[in-house]
Amino acid sequence: MRTEPIVLGIETSCDETGVGIVRGHTLLADAIASSVDEHARFGGVVPEVASRAHLEAMVPTIERACDTAGIALRDVDAIAVTHGPGLAGALLVGVAAAKALALGLGKPIYGVNHLAAHVAVDQLEHGPLPEPCIAMLVSGGHSSLLRVEDVTVGVDPMGATIDDAAGEAFDKVARLLGLPFPGGPHIDRVARDGDSVHIDFPRGLSSRRDLERHRFDFSFSGLKTAVAHWVEAQERSGEPVPVHHVAASFQEAVCDILVRKALDAASSEGIDDLLIGGGVAANSRLRHLAEERATTLGIRVRVPRPGLCTDNGAMVAALGAEMVARGRTPSSLDLPADSSLPITSVLAG
Repeated sequence: MRTEPIVLGIETSCDETGVGIVRGHTLLADAIASSVDEHARFGGVVPEVASRAHLEAMVPTIERACDTAGIALRDVDAIAVTHGPGLAGALLVGVAAAKALALGLGKPIYGVNHLAAHVAVDQLEHGPLPEPCIAMLVSGGHSSLLRVEDVTVGVDPMGATIDDAAGEAFDKVARLLGLPFPGGPHIDRVARDGDSVHIDFPRGLSSRRDLERHRFDFSFSGLKTAVAHWVEAQERSGEPVPVHHVAASFQEAVCDILVRKALDAASSEGIDDLLIGGGVAANSRLRHLAEERATTLGIRVRVPRPGLCTDNGAMVAALGAEMVARGRTPSSLDLPADSSLPITSVLAG
């Protein structure tokens, strides 16, 4: 007899249509349909294109997830869906699909926060979250430091980006270097053959004066500009741009400041567990640097495998399963899609 409920999660906050199915902390299926190739020629995500892609991919992706999990839709005990933050049109597609499933199947629905789901997904790989823990979420749209006591109730923001997010900076620098979109994986790959100290790029918000006001905040706009100026100067001089060295030096600057501030946040709170999530958490240098420096401080680092770091339905299902396990009240069927949902709002009422 099944003791743990099965939860189906839907994620459509950006350009990936993700459908995940979990039972407790066990991942049964993680189906993704990405529209990244459709956005690549524009150098970034086009909201209207993403929304159309979600509409076309939703039903096939749900069917694929159920086939992989070996279940029928009637076997699902609850539906979870990202209702924010994200692209408004893209969110609407996912929320509408989740409402239709909940209504048609007579199952409860949980509208959850995209960022909190990036925290919860680690449970699928490493078991229950340590409470409390510090979570650093780094992606194309977010760079945040959070104190997490109970991911189903709320999180306390400690810091965030004041301009470009880390993933956004990766995309923009990749474009400067002639690398494909999305930039993160390509810079990570190219940087392996480069010298990370070849160029001393700036670390944003790291001066003594900045730390007084923005100790746990991030800024990558100045770094992106510094890379652009360096590349332009190199081109004006007639010298070839050493793409591998620029990529490695840029990546080092990003990872250095991310890890530095995350460990400072953990130390300041007396917390021994740091969780890193979001698409940039798949970066090999970030993972290595965090683990290396954390060891010297006695801080444990948890990072999901790369496939669970990027946007996916499994993370939404994982948070939904935790909501069910802890007896949280489901959302109502009139839950909205909220593109600017704050991180402090984890579950829609």
